[in-house]
Amino acid sequence: MAIELKKRDVVVVGLGAAGGVAALPLARAGLDVVGLEAGTWLTPEDFAPDEVRNNVRGWPHAVQKANREIPTHRRNVSAPYSPRAAIHPMMNAVGGTTLHYWGQSWRLNPWDFKVVSETRRRYGGSRVPAGSTVEDWPFGLEELEPYYDTVEYELGVSGKAGNIQGKIDARGNIFEGLRRREYPMPPLRGSGFTETMADAARGLGWHPFPGPAAITSRAYDGRPACAYHGFCARGGCHIRAKSSTAVTTIPKAQQTKRFEVVTEAVVTTVEVDGNGRVRGVSYVKGGMEYFQPADVVLLASYVYENVRLLLVSKSAAFPNGLSNSHGQVGRHYFSHNQGAPVTALFPRELNTWYGLPAQGVAVDNWADDNFDHSKLDFIGGGNLWIYSDRRPIAAADMSTFGRAPRWGSAWKAFIRQNADRWNTAYLQKTTLPYEDNYLDLDPVVKDPLGYPVIRITADYKDNDRKLAAFIQDLMVQWYMAAGAVAVERTPLGTMGPTTHAYGGTRMGDNPETNVVNRWGFSHEVPNLGVLGASVMGTSGARNPTLTVQALAWRTADYLVGNWKTVAT
Repeated sequence: MAIELKKRDVVVVGLGAAGGVAALPLARAGLDVVGLEAGTWLTPEDFAPDEVRNNVRGWPHAVQKANREIPTHRRNVSAPYSPRAAIHPMMNAVGGTTLHYWGQSWRLNPWDFKVVSETRRRYGGSRVPAGSTVEDWPFGLEELEPYYDTVEYELGVSGKAGNIQGKIDARGNIFEGLRRREYPMPPLRGSGFTETMADAARGLGWHPFPGPAAITSRAYDGRPACAYHGFCARGGCHIRAKSSTAVTTIPKAQQTKRFEVVTEAVVTTVEVDGNGRVRGVSYVKGGMEYFQPADVVLLASYVYENVRLLLVSKSAAFPNGLSNSHGQVGRHYFSHNQGAPVTALFPRELNTWYGLPAQGVAVDNWADDNFDHSKLDFIGGGNLWIYSDRRPIAAADMSTFGRAPRWGSAWKAFIRQNADRWNTAYLQKTTLPYEDNYLDLDPVVKDPLGYPVIRITADYKDNDRKLAAFIQDLMVQWYMAAGAVAVERTPLGTMGPTTHAYGGTRMGDNPETNVVNRWGFSHEVPNLGVLGASVMGTSGARNPTLTVQALAWRTADYLVGNWKTVAT
């Protein structure tokens, strides 16, 4: 029998990018908040620059719940399962994946909130891809901008603004939406290679700019500036320069004495009362089962786990899963069209050892709807990103560009000469939701506690593939303008588990096509909120983290201002 704990005002499930942010405004408002995290606190010793531990073995910590519940994937209902990943792209720890992510901290652009209406206005309704379930967001960038701003300053984001209150600055992103003020820190420093690439972009008539990063470029809020020591991709920061929630908003929330962190707590179900309202969550810790009652439950456990918790939380009121009376939980799923990279070989060393992947130069001329699509057969676009990051094992795994075999003495000689002469671009591209791309519970595969894992049924569509080819061509053009002597295109992979997953509990005003309302609270269960990219309806040409965090703060802010309406 579960041990029932003291009732709290709010229980937050998951303390990563979203839950770790929402805890702060809730605690500052005086609410009694408990955060349940499946992982543990990690220390600077856990963040050693160890490529084997970080990138090959995926942080084999004692409590990596995620690695024991990796979703399965199939391209469609008739296709066989794809090979199952060995390592979950996300991780469990206080701070979650903000500990080992790149730190890129992008805002969405205005078009990303109004894809349907803007596409129809500019090109006609027929240009929205057939079968897509995409909807406009229930609000625009102007409503989320104050929360973007708040999070950037609370976390510490470095960058260069390109549009401050309508004034365009060519040193930043001239295509970005209006923002109220400059970033709290200047951008991370460039390198000889990124400067070469920026010069080449300008030679093409493009507008390069340094990208925003949740990494300190100078001392900020008691933390030191980035040391550019490398091993940042899937690696933690032992000097706290990476602005993870573990070193920013979570400690600030704890300082209020209104926020408690419970680690190694594996939440299994969300419980409801006879009226169909949530009354708390059940979790397992140390082999014991606990019930944490609360007036409000906020799910912040990433896309796959948010959906899974809702689907397994069945009751008389919700026989098909919590908040799923309209069959929308798991729908409108998509993962970022971030595959299909381009790799280039240069005739000289690039000096990209060390550094970090958030240290680079971006081009947004071809992102979103920043260019005319009238004569093209797709909508959306891509962000072109060149960065500094090179680790020994990854460097030795380079392509030989058809100039040497993949083994033997000739291969070794090629690697010795060219290990620092190649670069792979990071190309984030628009992806849309479709009717036949969705999440559900796997009928066979279970986690160690006996609960089904999430099954992904999804594949890229024509719009994705045409867009990917278009962006690859542009990236090839950029590399060649910078002096590359060979390039390789990689085709789109599968839509298997990823750090850039979206949808499944989409936000919108219509309860028949969306799970949560414009504030992030369930249409069917008023005291249940959902945080994370699972509420997002579009991706833009961006990673989701900063948008997830801005939405989390907005949901928490709404809860504070409407406590009696939501909680009682």
